[in-house]
Amino acid sequence: MKAKFILAGFFACIGIATQAQDAKVEEPKGKAIVQVFGNFHSGFGNEKNDRGFELERSYLGYEYKLSKGLSVKGVMDIGKSGDVSDYQRIAYIKNAMVSWKKGNLTLNGGLISTTQFNFQEKFWGYRYIMKSFQDEYKFGSSADLGLSASYKFADWVSADAIIVNGEGYKKIQKSYGLNYGLGVTLTPVEGFQIRLYGGLNESGEQGKADIVNMAGFMGYKCKRFTVGAEYNHMLNASNKAGNDQFGYSLFGSVNLAKYADVYARFDDLYSKNDWNIKKDEAAAILGAQFKLGKYVKLAPNFRMSMPKADGAKNSYSAYVNCYFGF
Repeated sequence: MKAKFILAGFFACIGIATQAQDAKVEEPKGKAIVQVFGNFHSGFGNEKNDRGFELERSYLGYEYKLSKGLSVKGVMDIGKSGDVSDYQRIAYIKNAMVSWKKGNLTLNGGLISTTQFNFQEKFWGYRYIMKSFQDEYKFGSSADLGLSASYKFADWVSADAIIVNGEGYKKIQKSYGLNYGLGVTLTPVEGFQIRLYGGLNESGEQGKADIVNMAGFMGYKCKRFTVGAEYNHMLNASNKAGNDQFGYSLFGSVNLAKYADVYARFDDLYSKNDWNIKKDEAAAILGAQFKLGKYVKLAPNFRMSMPKADGAKNSYSAYVNCYFGF
């Protein structure tokens, strides 16, 4: 009889401990989002007057994880205007979203991060130094208002779909067109990943062409090094029929120590029939990154830009990029 009471008490303790553990897992928790990108740069030759300290961008926000897979996130993006005559700082809402994750399914709604080049940006890993190819050359926006879904079918394959306004997060919707995208990510072997993406951004206005984006990426990442290559093709840029752009990006990095690594990247941008020849270029960057503790990174680097317009001269510059964030 005594043994039965002891056994019953044992199982009761297990039940209480399990419930307590479940309650702990379900307990809501949040974290602040703070990321600051800055640099000091100096040009050489024809660009020698382009030098100084620059605060490129700041992300300030908060993410809160609720129970049963729900989470909410809000982020402000404080940066500079695209208008060269505007020297004021401008604040945007970058994310204002709700996410729900259940098993292998993830749903996002609101002002969300887009899926067009998010994967490549994370694989590149040095966003505070230089944007990934599609972001750098305006093939699309990094955030927009709408819905997205992703599903992991197996360890080696996942797919995602997105539907957003198409104007990005800095502009309100002014046309009735929507931006649709589909992506597939493959992991044939550990560390090696392939990403395919296709998108259609409707113009929503008579006489203007729809924008089509196609991208392919492959990369390999391990503890010692990372390599990646992507090809991107955009049809009807700025909603003008025949204004096609295409290009590729090659990059790699090597970990020298726990706190230091080196990286290099080469971009090449073309336009159909040279319609965008004034902005077409090849660009290269070579540098190192040093981690000063958990929250600060310094990245000295050397950059070269090679314009394709006739008579345009190459430009050279040196940067020391700085990142603070948690």
